[in-house]
Amino acid sequence: MRLTTKGRYAVTAMLDLALHSASGPVTLADISGRQGISLSYLEQLFSKLRRRKLVASTRGPGGGYTLGEMECSVSIAAIIDAVDESIDSTKCQDKGNCQQGQKCLTHHLWSDLSEQIHSFLSDITLEQLMSKREVIETAERQNSLAGLIYAEQ
Repeated sequence: MRLTTKGRYAVTAMLDLALHSASGPVTLADISGRQGISLSYLEQLFSKLRRRKLVASTRGPGGGYTLGEMECSVSIAAIIDAVDESIDSTKCQDKGNCQQGQKCLTHHLWSDLSEQIHSFLSDITLEQLMSKREVIETAERQNSLAGLIYAEQ
């Protein structure tokens, strides 16, 4: 499967944003600190997410990002699609030229798997992830660690 860090980081950052946006806009620096994702990489991802209206930005003091039009009902597949990530299990990026310009013997099997994965991720929303005990516990741990780091600075 070809889900790279771009898709994983986009989902992680959006989940972090969803978990922390109740008190107003969230800065990319805060997401970066909690999730260990470089600030410049987050800027690239959020530029794409903003174009798809999955996030909205607020400038100035107290600015940052908030969830866009779909809020917490956005699917994980929509986030991955927004950053131009491909969920593709085929060797040929679903172009059908995996064997000297032709489809290989198992091309349709891997193509069907890719569709199943995309369908699975389409059925999961940020809201559903936010309600999982494991996600809440992890977010609380990350908030505690981030608070300690900021206190030391």
